[in-house]
Amino acid sequence: MSAPFIVFGAPDIGDEEIREVVATMESGWLGTGPRVAAFEAQFAQFKMSAPSQVAALNSCTAALHLSLIAAGVGPGDEVITSPLTFCATANAILHTGATPVLIDVDPRTMNIDPAGIEARITPRTRALLPVHFAGLPCEMDEILQIAARYRLSVIEDCAHAVEATYRGRPTGTLGDFGCFSFYATKNVTTGEGGMVVARDVEHIRRIKTLALHGMTRDAWKRFSDDGYKHYQVVECGFKYNMMDLQAAIGTHQLARVQASWEKRRAIWQKYQQAFADLPVICPADPPAHVRHAHHLYTLLIEEATCGVSRDAFMGRMTAQGVGVGVHYLALTEHPYYQEQLGWMPDDTPHATRIGRQTVSLPLSPALTDEDVGRVIEAVRMACGR
Repeated sequence: MSAPFIVFGAPDIGDEEIREVVATMESGWLGTGPRVAAFEAQFAQFKMSAPSQVAALNSCTAALHLSLIAAGVGPGDEVITSPLTFCATANAILHTGATPVLIDVDPRTMNIDPAGIEARITPRTRALLPVHFAGLPCEMDEILQIAARYRLSVIEDCAHAVEATYRGRPTGTLGDFGCFSFYATKNVTTGEGGMVVARDVEHIRRIKTLALHGMTRDAWKRFSDDGYKHYQVVECGFKYNMMDLQAAIGTHQLARVQASWEKRRAIWQKYQQAFADLPVICPADPPAHVRHAHHLYTLLIEEATCGVSRDAFMGRMTAQGVGVGVHYLALTEHPYYQEQLGWMPDDTPHATRIGRQTVSLPLSPALTDEDVGRVIEAVRMACGR
């Protein structure tokens, strides 16, 4: 019998999560309630913040959108961000009525290049939205200095970087807002889910109101055993709240966050050693002043050097039973943004090249030593070795 297919980004779900989900279902309370509150408190402690500084939501997209609104971003404004990111980053900006402005990435770190930011600031610029790509923190000192000079809000996209730190400070606490993802493939998962960390507790109060239709009280407070509480709608909000079913998974995921990170770091280092002699470009080792979250392990496959195109390489990996991903095609490659914003691939040459060459390998803590060995062998075979 052939070995089972290695699914890219498979979550590491344990018995604790399963028991907690069952207990939640048996409790009769599935929506936003006590488990969400407990998960928020746990995450706040993890990020060395106060519980009043965090809000659990149904996605990182929601976190980005509401953070932008809370920062005062709206129609006619501009927000500077990276072209090497998931479309949600740009879409959240567009949903406020603002325009995303792209600064190309540093080809080594694959993060937004701070050297290019200042030249693109205009009187309409309202915020900077750096993306900590693959789990490597951006150079936040330079970004924060620019933001301070021009009085801009800083919203960190930490979808890849839940465990990362920059000069000893947790990602998501460096700027005005930090936005986290708990999607199925993320280092901490709730299946779907997100979190905002904000410096200003008033921003969190507004985000929590906006996240549930603009109502002054959530369902837990309305229907708890303290008795029914009336609510008022104070803003035109959204349906962005997290459920207790999701938080039930997250509390146990977060409890294992350090152990899971150590497993991923060990796999990441094995890959670095195993591929050092191949005609591929491996990720840059992180500098000493950051803690890399090791969310993605990305190889660059240059056809002229490797003798195989990126897409052909991916086909060879899949044929050997190993799932792979692409993170990401540059935003300037997508038809919607080209048509609506006039972006072209040549606008961001570094991100465009990376997007056409990059391939992400499995890096889940659920991988066994045998799985890791299979991934390594598959890469070598795909490179003709």
